[in-house]
Amino acid sequence: MGTLAKRPFTIAHSPDADDAFMFYGLATGKIESDLLEFRHVLKDIQSLNQDARVGRYEMTAISYHAYPYVSERYILTAAGSSVGDGYGPVVVSRAPLDGLAGRRVAVPGMLTTAYLALKLYEPRIEAVVVEFDAILDAVGSGEVDAGVVIHEGQLTFGAAGLHQLVDLGEWWKRTQGLPLPLGCNCIRRDLPRAVQEEARSKLAETIQHSLDNRAEALEYALQFSRGLETGLADRFVGMYVNQHTTDMAPDVLLSGQRLLDMGHSAGLIPQSVRLEYV
Repeated sequence: MGTLAKRPFTIAHSPDADDAFMFYGLATGKIESDLLEFRHVLKDIQSLNQDARVGRYEMTAISYHAYPYVSERYILTAAGSSVGDGYGPVVVSRAPLDGLAGRRVAVPGMLTTAYLALKLYEPRIEAVVVEFDAILDAVGSGEVDAGVVIHEGQLTFGAAGLHQLVDLGEWWKRTQGLPLPLGCNCIRRDLPRAVQEEARSKLAETIQHSLDNRAEALEYALQFSRGLETGLADRFVGMYVNQHTTDMAPDVLLSGQRLLDMGHSAGLIPQSVRLEYV
C-alpha cells in the first residue's frame, strides 16, 4: 500500500525575526506532521488581519484586536501568542510633546493591537495609517507628530534620534497589572477537530524546538531581522517568544479579554466577543 497523501495546510505569519524564530522547526522540516503538509505565507500583520476576515488561510497570525472581526471563522490556538510583559508598542516623536490629544499619530493598521492600546491610552489622537516599517521615517520627517512603533522599531527608535513618549505595554502593566497580548495564532473553525489539534500540536512543538535550540533558530531568524545586529535580534526574539508563547497562561487570556471588553465599551470594537482557543 502507498503512503497516504498529506493534507495541504497553509500557515500565514509575518516576515519578522520573532515569527521566523518561532516557525524555524516547521519551516526547515525539522518538525514534521504525518497528517499535514505545511506551507508558509509571509505578510505584514495588517494584511493578515484583513485576510483573516475572509478566512483565507487555515492558520494565521492576527492581532488580538482583530479577533472580534474574525471570530466567526477562526478560533485561537493556545500556543503562539506574542505578549509584552511590561513592554510593548512604543509611541515616539521627534521631540518631547506635552500630550497626544489632537496629534497626528502614525499607526501600523486599524486592526492592530497597537492601535487599540493607543486609543485606550488617549482616545483623542488622529490616527494616520502608515506601513509599520515606514513609521520611524514618517515621524522623523515631520509627516506626523508621533508614531506607534512595533517589531524591531521598539529597539531602534533611539538610534533614529526619536524620543519615547509612552510604552503601551508598560502602561498596560501599570494600570491593569497584566501582560499585554499583542499577536496570536488562530485556526479555521470549519476544519476537522483532528486537523485543528494536529496543527496546534505542531505549532507548540516548533516553538519549543526553537527555545531548546536557540542558537541555530536565531541564526535562521537573522535573515528576517531587517538589519538588526545579532545581540538586538536575540533581545527582540526573547521579548516575544518565551513562556507566554508556548502556552496561553490564564493571565494572558484574562488580559486579552479585558483588552477587547474595554475596546467594546469605548466604542472601538463593534461587538462583544469571548476569547476561545484550542
